[in-house]
Amino acid sequence: MLELRHRGGCPGPGGAVAPPPREGEAAGGDHETESTSDKETDIDDRYGDLDSRTDSDIPEIPPSSDRTPEILKKALSGLSSRWKNWWIRGILTLTMISVFFLIIYMGSFMLMLLVLGIQVKCFHEIITIGYRVYRSYDLPWFRTLSWYFLLCVNYFFYGETVADYFATFVQREEQLQFLIRYHRFISFALYLAGFCMFVLSLVKKHYRLQFYMFAWTHVTLLITVTQSHLVIQNLFEGMIWFLVPISSVICNDITAYLFGFFFGRTPLIKLSPKKTWEGFIGGFFSTVVFGFIAAYMLSKYQYFVCPVEYRSDVNSFVTECEPSELFKLQSYSLPPFLKTVLRQETVSLYPFQIHSIALSTFASLIGPFGGFFASGFKRAFKIKDFANTIPGHGGIMDRFDCQYLMATFVHVYITSFIRGPNPSKVLQQLLVLQPEQQLNIYKTLKTHLIEKGILQPALKCLSPCGTYTFTVCE
Repeated sequence: MLELRHRGGCPGPGGAVAPPPREGEAAGGDHETESTSDKETDIDDRYGDLDSRTDSDIPEIPPSSDRTPEILKKALSGLSSRWKNWWIRGILTLTMISVFFLIIYMGSFMLMLLVLGIQVKCFHEIITIGYRVYRSYDLPWFRTLSWYFLLCVNYFFYGETVADYFATFVQREEQLQFLIRYHRFISFALYLAGFCMFVLSLVKKHYRLQFYMFAWTHVTLLITVTQSHLVIQNLFEGMIWFLVPISSVICNDITAYLFGFFFGRTPLIKLSPKKTWEGFIGGFFSTVVFGFIAAYMLSKYQYFVCPVEYRSDVNSFVTECEPSELFKLQSYSLPPFLKTVLRQETVSLYPFQIHSIALSTFASLIGPFGGFFASGFKRAFKIKDFANTIPGHGGIMDRFDCQYLMATFVHVYITSFIRGPNPSKVLQQLLVLQPEQQLNIYKTLKTHLIEKGILQPALKCLSPCGTYTFTVCE
């Protein structure tokens, strides 16, 4: 029987099938060109089915090994798997919370290092999944380029942070002045080098896969690096903008698990069969109450409410300021029905407590969708967890999938409803200008203040000894 390899082909002499002639080319064209075309078509037939792959075609990833400490295994050996997992999760959760409190005590710089470490670990877990899925294809330079792009993007974002918040320190170091002045050009040049390396690494039979993994790397960078940069930006606004959102997500995760474990009966979403409506609703109310109380407790202390600033004279971060109106007690009139219940006309609250309701609501209603997204991702690649870093919890990404979504919301919330001009940041930017530029700004500001009536204009008086200029002060 004849095998028609090319659509529209016609049997030639001896039963061979010849492809139809190309436009502008005779039917009896060059046989070498036809042979090359046949080879290219064979390659496309062999590797062109990637776009039509279904979830069942994706290679399975070997399950992670159990990293539960032996002492816990022996202590919980008599329990059922359900209760054993409950105790393991509980013990490890308390351990992680204790370590988190210790890092908070150690200061904002250690919190920044913690964010950086979590970012790198989450990137590693996601990239490792991509490498395992496509490991049989032996893609050249995939992991090397992935880590190189991570380095480039971190250099860009952390360089921007140094330029914004460490201006006085940069002003004293000539090498840093050069790096900051041309920071964006250097960052772009580093990225271009990685881009060119990727193009040079392209292999003919792996084009589609390599571009898939190129996109995989960039989406992973968007999820991890960009969001962790926003977390640090929130931290500089004041540690309270870092702690309340993060602790709200943690509270929602814990309380939703507890309510679902003990009272859960109604499935919430197919992506996560263990999630229940009872856990979702119980987590919501618990998180709002927790956020309101945490906001009240933290608003009392300068350490948590003052913006984090770098002081060059002491060469460290400081959190000293006059608290803004957000963190000063104010009286609010109660609605009529609450006046009857509480038997008082007003209540004293910190304005930040009202903002905490918005933060807690997002953490409990929208934040879980970050977890649902991660569940869908894991189901697509037939894995239970991103990794087995934390026994009973999975990988770092399994615990912080909701935090990244929360970080973006907090940053948008601050820039939209809270943040005004930052005098210290403006002053730091002025200090790095040239003297002529500083003088021009001084003259412009002086003229503006005189026009506003805040400053009195200088008066000139003539005397036998010369001309004197003085300012009339009230």
